[in-house]
Amino acid sequence: MPAKSKTESAARPSVSDLRSMTSEDLQKLLRDQREELMQSRFKHATAQLEKTSELKAMRRQVARISTILTEKEQRA
Repeated sequence: MPAKSKTESAARPSVSDLRSMTSEDLQKLLRDQREELMQSRFKHATAQLEKTSELKAMRRQVARISTILTEKEQRA
């Protein structure tokens, strides 16, 4: 598996970074990520999206954030 480029890691915070964020920050990030995913889906539908693999990465990032938010809610 090839190493991730610096631009990918900067765009997607690591799990440890996500866990250190507050619930409010995570909710805002989740909202932004979902909006970005929706825009990318529209681009994909109109054949304007060049990197279709980004859809999968965005879906996974949304799932990561949702999971961490759920864990924080259960702990509280």
